[in-house]
Formats: sequence, structure tokens, C-alpha cells
Amino acid sequence: MAKKVSIIPAKPIAVIKGLPKETKKRVCAYCRVSTDTDEQLLSYEAQVTYYEDYIRKRPDWEYAGIYADEGITGTNTKYRAQFNRMIEDAMAGQFDMIITKSISRFARNTLDCLKYVRILKEKGIGVYFEKENIDTMDSKGEVLLTILSSLAQDESRSISENSRWGIVRRFQQGKVRVNHKKFMGYDKDENGDLIINEEQAEIVRRIFKEYLEGKSADKIAAGLTKDGIPTVTGKKKWHPTVITKMLKNEKYKGDALLQKTITVDFLTHKRVKNKGQAPQYYVENSHPAIISKEMFEAVQKEMKRRSDLRGFGDKERRSKHSSKYPFSGKIICGNCGAVYRRKRWGPTDKYKKYVWNCRTRDENGPKSCNMKAVDEEKLKAAFVRVTNKVIKDSDGFIKKMMDNIEKVLSENKDDEKIKAIDSRLEELREQITNLIRLNSRSSIDSDIYDEEYNRLVLEMENLRSKRLAYTKTEMECKNNYSRVREIERILKEHEPINRFDEELFRVLVEKIRVVSLVEVEFVLKTGVVVRDVLS
Repeated sequence: MAKKVSIIPAKPIAVIKGLPKETKKRVCAYCRVSTDTDEQLLSYEAQVTYYEDYIRKRPDWEYAGIYADEGITGTNTKYRAQFNRMIEDAMAGQFDMIITKSISRFARNTLDCLKYVRILKEKGIGVYFEKENIDTMDSKGEVLLTILSSLAQDESRSISENSRWGIVRRFQQGKVRVNHKKFMGYDKDENGDLIINEEQAEIVRRIFKEYLEGKSADKIAAGLTKDGIPTVTGKKKWHPTVITKMLKNEKYKGDALLQKTITVDFLTHKRVKNKGQAPQYYVENSHPAIISKEMFEAVQKEMKRRSDLRGFGDKERRSKHSSKYPFSGKIICGNCGAVYRRKRWGPTDKYKKYVWNCRTRDENGPKSCNMKAVDEEKLKAAFVRVTNKVIKDSDGFIKKMMDNIEKVLSENKDDEKIKAIDSRLEELREQITNLIRLNSRSSIDSDIYDEEYNRLVLEMENLRSKRLAYTKTEMECKNNYSRVREIERILKEHEPINRFDEELFRVLVEKIRVVSLVEVEFVLKTGVVVRDVLS
């Protein structure tokens, strides 16, 4: 008997899903634009309108909604909220088909594209790519999709590289891009330029001022939290790490260091700290300053001083600066240079007292350092005597401080050299600007351009280093002038004191050097040294 083959026709998807044969296919659309410019947001709105009309015009289709992401990258689906919601709805059986403009709109990552297409296909849900005319439910669909999605990924890499080129060119031109919504103290005007937010700027000034007065990042953060001052993102609690980052941020003095971080993977958009892998660009006077350059440099100097006082080894240097006690980080051993730490003596409250020990002796024994502990109350009494001596002869002390500053300034200042450096720096800035303009107009060979640009930048960096040495001296002197005037004002307002004044101590004293068991030196903020015998 001859074989007989009968064809059993394929069933419509609706029937397979247990629905009536005449059930309309539920169709949704997915749209996306990659940036948040006005022009492309109009493109986004046009896509939404187009696909809604397109679906509704088909009598055999039922409109199942539009999923649309705006201003979000397509290289990774992780950050596309609407795309991810669409996949969840697909798994819940809320539609039968997805229409999208092109593979690059759906995903520019080959693995993501194929992964989601296959997941949807297993559920009987097709994706139709309009531009490429690919239906994933078609037998040829996946082969074409694999080829075209690879091309889309290459396109994404090219776009990423072009975007980076544009960003670098803006950096070279000194154009600063800042997310002001997460940047305390600044807003943006209608031209996108940074302008000072005075209400927030007062908080920034408070942070810098309190740090110079001796408070640690922990104490400053606790004070802001206690006073009910919100962070830039509206949170109630301040963290010390935020304070430290603000104190180090050069933008508060009106300058900007550009390209602090770089993207190392165009697919994942992973960013890492730029430790020299790519050039950085330093723009002076790029926007209005909240903090004077003198105050900013004083804070950097104070941060370094606190770091140096923490000890000798790396482990000690990583420990936190504490301002829990007024003498914390201020007492230095005159014998070995180590910082002192506070300890309690006495077995009971009746006999207890607090002393300050040399860290070297405390950790390694008396053979490592012969400097013995200093009584805290004796140190406080010594400060009272020193302060009253200064108040009594305030004019003499102020004159001595001013003479010290003038001496340092005269020894390190060379007006002719500074003038020559400034003149050459101005010439180099003009040459770099002209080079960039010439390149944008006539597209110079990239190797020639890079060689000339790097040569100019290298010379500029060398000159800036030399200029910075002079500037630092000037800034330190100006900062010391300001300190002297502040100290002078405080001394004029103060009567002689009869007990330890913590606030006055933080304002006046840089450090205490223990010379012997009975003698200490108070080094004031402007370098003047006053000796006292402990009694």
C-alpha cells in the first residue's frame, strides 16, 4: 500500500493560546531616543504618535500600548525602565507582538538583542523590526537578526567613540559640564553656565570655615545633620565622605579639573578614576567661585597637615582625624616627631586624670622614645598663660606675625619671572585655541594635530607648575594675613581669660610641641612660637 501524507495546517497563535480563531493580535510598540536634546525628544514624541496610529489602522490588530524610553542609552538594557516593563508584561501574556523602528532602537548590544528575542519567541511573541523588515517569528528572521544586530553593536561603538571625541574637544576648549542637581552651591542659567546658589553657597562656606577652625569631617557632618540642613539631594543625614569630597573639589574656587573619570567599556558604561590613562584638562576661572583661592589652598594645606600628624606608617596615615578633644592631632613629640594620644590614668573616678602620651613610646615602650606623658590640665593651664601673654601684648605679637609673613613673601617672590611666565602662558592659550579652530575648519591630520597639541600642553603644564610654586607662596601669605587680622580682631575683643577656652584654642594654636616633661612650645597659626613652663 502506498504511503499517504496528509498536511495538518499550522494553527494561528490565538488558537494555540486557547483563544477564538478570530481574536485580534494584540500589538504594542517600543520606541527610544538616546539623548535628552529638544530635537530628539520631538523625534521620540513623533515615534509614539506614529506607532499608535499605525497599530490602530490595522483591523486585525488590537492596540496594546506603547513602551517608550526617552533620553536613555541603548547599549545596555539594564537602565531602560520601559523596555524592562515591556518584557515583564510579555511574560505575563499581555500582548502577542512588538513593533519597533529598528534593531538599533531595540538594542545595540548583540547579546541583549538575541537574548530577548529568543525569550519572547519561546512565549510565542514576535518582534517586527520595521526598518530591516525582519519578523522574528519567520524562519529566516534570526539569521538576519544576528548579522544586523552585530552591525548595530559596531554602530554603537562608533557613536561612543564620536561622542567621546566631542567631549574631549569640549574639554580642550575649557567647556565645563557639571550635574548641578548633585553639586551643592550652584545652579545653571539659561545658557547652561554655572551660577551661584546663595542659599547653598552659605552651607559650602560654613563647611570650609569650620574645617579651618579645627573640626573634623565627622564633626562638620554631625553639625549639619543636627541643624536640620538637607544635603544637595535632599537627604537629612550628612556623611563625612561627602564633606571630604567637597573640601577637595577645586570647582568651589572657580576652577575645574576635567576628565577625572573615563569610560572603559562602551557597552556597560563602566567608569573608572582617570589615573593617567587619558589626558586631563585644568580650567582656571571657569565659573564664579564660592570659596577664595586662599581659603581653598589653606584647607588643602590643613588636610595635608592632619594627614602628616597621623603617624609614620601607612596604617596610621589611614586613620581618621579626630576633633573629639581640642588637643587631638595638635600635640607633637619634640623628641621623635610622633603625635600624642589621650589616655586615662587612675583606677577610679576619684583618682582619675587624663594625660597625653607620645604614640611611639605608647606603642613601642620607653626605649623607643624617652618623652614621658603630659598632664592635660597642665596643658590647659599653659594655654591660659600663653593666651593672656598674647592678649597683654597683642600689638607686639601682631607686628611679629606680620614681619614673619613679609619675610617669607620677599624671599620667594620674583615679579619679573612671574610676569614672563604669565605672558608665555597667555601666548600658549592663544596658540592652542587657534590650533583647535584650525582643526575644526580644515581637519588637520590627526597625528600632526595630536603632536602639536601635546607639545603646547606639555610646555603649558611645566610653566603652570613653576607659576603654582609662586602662587602657593602668595596664597599662603595672603591666608596668613587674613589669619592675623582675624586673630587681631579676636584678641582685641578678648579680656584676659581665667580658664581654658576651646574655641580660642582652635583659632590661635597650630600645634603644641613638647620639648621636655616641664616645657612646651605653642606654635600659633602664623608661625610665631611661644614657650611655657608647665606647672
